[in-house]
This record gives sequence, structure tokens and C-alpha cells, in this order.
Amino acid sequence: MTPPGTPPLPTALGRVVPAPASVLPGDGAYTLTSETAIRVGATGEARTVGDYLAGVLRPSTGLPLPLTSEDGEDGIRLRLDPAESALGDEGYRLESADGALTLTAREPAGLFHAVQTLRQLLPPAVERDTAQPGPWTVPGGVVTDTPRFAYRGAMVDVARHFFTVGQLKRYIDQLALYKINKLHLHLTDDQGWRLAIDSWPELTVAGAATAVGGGSGGHYTKAQYTEIVEYAASRHLEVIPEIDFPGHTAAALAAYPELNPDGVTVEVHTGTEVGFSSLTVGKEITYDFVDDVLREVAEITPGRYLHIGGDEADATSAEDYAVFMKRAQAVVAKYGKTVVAWHQLAGAEPAPGAVAQYWGWDGTSAEERAGVAGLAAQGVRLILSPADRTYLDHKYTAEDELGLKWAGLVEVDHSYDWDPATYLEGVPQDAVLGVEAAIWTETVETTEQLEYMAFPRLLSTAERGWSAGGEWSEFRHRLAAQAPRWEALGIAYYKSPTVPWGEAGSGA
Repeated sequence: MTPPGTPPLPTALGRVVPAPASVLPGDGAYTLTSETAIRVGATGEARTVGDYLAGVLRPSTGLPLPLTSEDGEDGIRLRLDPAESALGDEGYRLESADGALTLTAREPAGLFHAVQTLRQLLPPAVERDTAQPGPWTVPGGVVTDTPRFAYRGAMVDVARHFFTVGQLKRYIDQLALYKINKLHLHLTDDQGWRLAIDSWPELTVAGAATAVGGGSGGHYTKAQYTEIVEYAASRHLEVIPEIDFPGHTAAALAAYPELNPDGVTVEVHTGTEVGFSSLTVGKEITYDFVDDVLREVAEITPGRYLHIGGDEADATSAEDYAVFMKRAQAVVAKYGKTVVAWHQLAGAEPAPGAVAQYWGWDGTSAEERAGVAGLAAQGVRLILSPADRTYLDHKYTAEDELGLKWAGLVEVDHSYDWDPATYLEGVPQDAVLGVEAAIWTETVETTEQLEYMAFPRLLSTAERGWSAGGEWSEFRHRLAAQAPRWEALGIAYYKSPTVPWGEAGSGA
């Protein structure tokens, strides 16, 4: 144990999550002092990142850390250099020496990711919102880092249980710390419709009134959704909205009975069963509805993707499913977006450029897996979300009260034990767009529960998306070192027996 009052040792240069691509330890170290300035040059984009960095550092360090556009050989230097082509859209270089700490990137996203690495290289107390003793030292050397996959996502199901704008902002900040760059919002399901649609206003009246178990519901106005999108963008996350069709639609059917085959009003579903609801594929009003909804969602979504679900449509015949998905994909293209659907898209004809999200697990049939490989052979890019690795709503152990277990138990070591490049037979690495960690909310109702289920397993997916290779025997030590940071941030987490938490305080 470290004696009370002992100054923290500098964090080893590579002991961060996700693991950097290249770490070259060097001599010396950089220590923040009352004289440290944040040098942002002449670009507004670097200043924006500098403002964010100062906002993180000032409360805990108690240092003034003024921003300046003047160049210099000292201080924290944020540099955007279009000539740094090797760093790509999200890569960065961090150089720490006695005189200065320099963060370099080609694009603002890379500079922002460099700041997240810097945060992890400083003592965990840097995350607190009151003055801490320090010292604030970064070991000498060079980190050069680029991501393995372009898509590194996290999904939150706000349909089964609703989460407020403030709750999502908190989670966005946590995702950003680990270089997640996509926020997938599951906005509609049998239990609730959570986004206002002007042309179909009852969706957020009858359709948003409740939740799983019959509790209170909720929805986002368009202004609130825009607030989420803009906040995520400020942390370099792209929001991907999901409107789940043609199944998982009981909330919509309860709001508008004319979407039902018999025109009879149904109740909003408050249970957890799936596969029983469907839009009426043979009615033209169905496609008026789909067009209006996707048009309005596209208008307030600046990102490139619209997710149209398509999973567990057991109440839709195979023929009707293929017809519906073809027409729905055409609507997405009509409004200038790229379609994303769950991997059941294999039961339809994928649109050019379509992306499919795989959520199968070790128990998924060989036939279904072959269908996904067939999508890849047609040029469909894949987001991998294997349920028994990346579903954060699953139980850690059989004794847990919180969570589901239909894909098995997902202890922390198991969540790390996969490689996206080789996970699906017949799917080459260049067909993999990236990875996504999903948290479904049948049993998750509060921020504390969401964090407990996400941490530490979220970091497994974050690393699998960013870093090449990696062994659990090494990752578990870097994971343990994150615990004091979560405690400083007030993040609830599961103290898995597979992780050596006791060593986290050493800092070495």
C-alpha cells in the first residue's frame, strides 16, 4: 500500500486505455506549474480543444493555465498540422519532455483524442472538481497513435427506460475519455417512442407515456435531441439515431391504430417479450409514416447514418420483410443518409453502401452467420456487436440481480476475449467498419445502474476498436489503473475478481 500523503508516481507512458499504437519512453518529464500556458496557435479549432482541456485541468490543479495564440517552446502546445497525413482523421502524437508537452494532430478529432490520453497520463485526482495537491507530471517520451477501426460506437436504449438529456451528456463525457466516436440512440421500440415527430404528434403522447414495467416514460423534443447531437459533436462523437422497423413497433401502433392491419388500437407494451409487433407492409399509409419519420429525423441529424433496425421481425413474413426493407432503405437514401440495419438485413436486398450491425453470439446458428458473411461478400460493411462480448446489459455472474443472460454471462475477461478482424468466419477485416458496445435497458433504469453495467466492460470494446492485438493478461493491469479515475469522476463500476484492482494505486 502507498502511505497516506505520498505524492502519486507518474503514470507509465503506455498505461492508458485504449492501448496506443506506439510508445517510445524518453528522458525527463513534463510537470504543470503556475507558469504553464496552453498554446493553441491561430486556429479556432485548436482553441476549442484548448478550452476543453483547460476546463478539465483547472478545477483540480488550481492552476490558471491561460490560453494563448502565441507560439513558444514551453507549456502545453496544441498543434493542428495538415501535413501530418500519417495521423489520419483521428490520430495524434504526444511528446513530453522537460520543457514542453506537445500534442499534434492533422484534424481536431485527433487533437481531442490526444487530450484524453493526456488526462490518463496525469494522476487520477485530475478528474476531481476541487483543488488537489498534485504534482501534475507526465513522463517523458513520445506516443504516436491512430485507431484500428473508423467506427467505435456505444448504444443506449432509451426506449425500454428513458434517460434524460443530462444523463446522456454524462455518458457522452465518459465515452469520450476512451475515444468512442459514435453514439447510437435506440429511440423507438415496443415500450416507447422517444423522439418528437411533428407530422405524427401522437407518437410522443400515447407512444411515450410509459416504459418497461409500466413506469413513467418520456421523450426528447427536437430541440433536446439537437442539444444531445451538438454536445456529442463537441466531444467528437457522431449521433446515430435508430428508428426500429418493421417490428418493435407496438408504441407506434398504439399511437396510430391505422398502422395496424385491422385499424384497432392496441396498448403500449410494458413487458420485455419481443417479436410480436409489425407495421402493415401492404398499406401505403405505412410508407407515408416511414417517409415522414425518416425525413424529420434526417433533418435534425447532421451525421451520415440512419439506423432502421430490422431485427426480430418475427410477426412479419419473410416476403413482406424483404419488401419493407427495400422501400425503407430507399427512403434513407432519398434523404441523403447511409442506412444501418441489424444483421437481419441478410433477409432482404441491401442498398448500395448499406451497413449491417451483427449482434449474434456463440449460440448463433452457422446459417445465420453465413448470411452475415454473405452480406460482407456483397460489399456491406459490418459493425460488430457480439452479444456475449459487447452487450453491457448482460449479467457479470449468475448471482447478479441486474441484467439479462440470454447470450450467457459476460465477465470482464470474456468481454475482452475476441478479435473483430477474425471473429466471423468468412468476413475479412476490410469488411469490418468497427465495433459497438450496446446497453439495453430492460433492467437498467438509473445512471448508477447504467455505469455499473458499462464499467469496466465498455473499455474492452473501446480497446478492441482502437488498438491492434492485445492480451488480457496485460490489459487487466491497465484496466485496474482506471479505478481511481472512475472514483474521482463518481462513476459506479463492478469490481470484477478477474481484475487486480489492488495494484491500481501504484501509478507505475
